Amino acid sequence: MPQVRRIVTARSGGVSRGAYASFNLAAHVGDDPAAVAANRRRLAGAAGLAPDHLVWMEQIHGATVAVVDGPRTGPVQATDGLVTATAGIAVAVLVADCVPVLLADPVGGVVAAVHAGRAGAAARVVPRAVEVFRSLGGDPARADALLGPAVCGLCYEVPAEMRSAVESRLPGSAVRTRRGTPGLDLRAGLARQLTALGVGKVVADPRCTAEDRELFSHRRDGTTGRQAALAWIQA
Repeated sequence: MPQVRRIVTARSGGVSRGAYASFNLAAHVGDDPAAVAANRRRLAGAAGLAPDHLVWMEQIHGATVAVVDGPRTGPVQATDGLVTATAGIAVAVLVADCVPVLLADPVGGVVAAVHAGRAGAAARVVPRAVEVFRSLGGDPARADALLGPAVCGLCYEVPAEMRSAVESRLPGSAVRTRRGTPGLDLRAGLARQLTALGVGKVVADPRCTAEDRELFSHRRDGTTGRQAALAWIQA
């Protein structure tokens, strides 16, 4: 059976400086492009992958999901989910509070990486990704999903109207923050959604990006970098 590999990065270990220190992997947040490129090469090397076998997205907080079937030197444009059945190709998602979702069926040899922020989750990017995953031979019942580090419900305060709107599209996400104000727990809503979609196992990394200084958090810091979550089938 093919072996699934996953990596979730943290903030340390790279060459970026200042607000992006040090392992920023995002090219769109104002960091020195040479530093981002060096960090991406370092990640690819640590994963045992050629740089063009690590595929990125131009994330737009939408519900578009693309299939990747080979190496790429540039990001997949205007998409928030990548799915591949090609061994040795890693699909990656960048986050700094949004939920990175990694879906894998080792028997079918299919993996997916999904950017599920508030807008994308409400737009049902995860059900769309599961649909594409299934079309490539992935079986949700055999699959497992990892929900990576994200801002937790105790920290993610939103207006009451926004909470209600998201809850209507992503049931189980409405919570109260530690201050007693309206909040969202996107991982809770996504876990419930994935289970309803038939995914056999759902695991959530409990770390909160806003609380853990070893992780980038846009909500906490404003100008900052992005960590990555990636998955691939070992070639």
